[in-house]
Amino acid sequence: MTQSVAVLGAPFSKGQKRRGVEHGPKAIRDAGLIDRLSALDYSVHDFGDLNFHHLEKDEPYMDVKFPRTVGGANKMLSGAVSRAVGAGHTLVMLGGDHSLAIGSVGGHAQQCPDLCLIWVDAHADINTPMTSPSGNLHGQPVAFMLKELQDKMPAIPGFTWTKPFLSSRDLVYIGLRDVDPGEHHILKNLGIQYFTMRDIDRLGIQRVMEVTLDHLLSRKQRPIHLSFDIDAFDPSLAPATGTPVNGGLTYREGIYITEEIHNTGLLSAMDLVEVNPVLGANREAVEATASLAVDVIASSLGQTREGAHAAIDEIPSVKDDTEQLCL
Repeated sequence: MTQSVAVLGAPFSKGQKRRGVEHGPKAIRDAGLIDRLSALDYSVHDFGDLNFHHLEKDEPYMDVKFPRTVGGANKMLSGAVSRAVGAGHTLVMLGGDHSLAIGSVGGHAQQCPDLCLIWVDAHADINTPMTSPSGNLHGQPVAFMLKELQDKMPAIPGFTWTKPFLSSRDLVYIGLRDVDPGEHHILKNLGIQYFTMRDIDRLGIQRVMEVTLDHLLSRKQRPIHLSFDIDAFDPSLAPATGTPVNGGLTYREGIYITEEIHNTGLLSAMDLVEVNPVLGANREAVEATASLAVDVIASSLGQTREGAHAAIDEIPSVKDDTEQLCL
């Protein structure tokens, strides 16, 4: 049976302050995503882009910016993701900023309550409204998900529909290198498994992935949600993004992560976020970043570096001269 992939665009930018990230889904599609996935023998269903409502008046709440707009967008996304996963598709959500993970992972969890989460990012995105230095919700999505932070989260307007669904032991971070003080305290206090870029330097990406998958899957096999922020990569590879941090993943490290996740056979949904075409210094920078996003998604869904062999069952025989004459 041909597996089916659903592609869902979420052109949304209000989880942070820089305009342009709402054009991420178009940039990724324009870089050839749909053709690449179709070539992997998937039945690809492109559900287009969600149409988010932007409120005229959305006052900050406890320094949290655009809470009602972000909350409403995530509620809409959550329903769309839940329906796609419920219909049997492997879901690819194209962002948009990383605040969208609240709806994406939350919608996935409605269908797969036992899911685990791999978060590939330069940032931990686990601030609470009280620890956030900026008030931008793209730095807070994980805090909305974790049961252990429930008593640290105030009732934010726009988010009454959400409730935490993830245990801290069901989450692993890879690629961290810009973590706020409050986030560091949360990571340590909750005993969350994380790998900084220093850990990747020290252990190597193969060992990092072994420990990651063992941590999440040794108790039982369950669906994986991969939330991949393009800024996990070094800015030399992914320049068109809003919060670049030097010293990121190499191309090979990023692709190895996704290959290993694919090899589990358990990837159920993924996000690819924070591609911002407006922030590329030139067209080449934008195309490089969007093309990298396509590579990450394709690799997560089974594109291999040794070449795919599914299309050819056997080497064609050489026809001898007499056969040629008969034709």
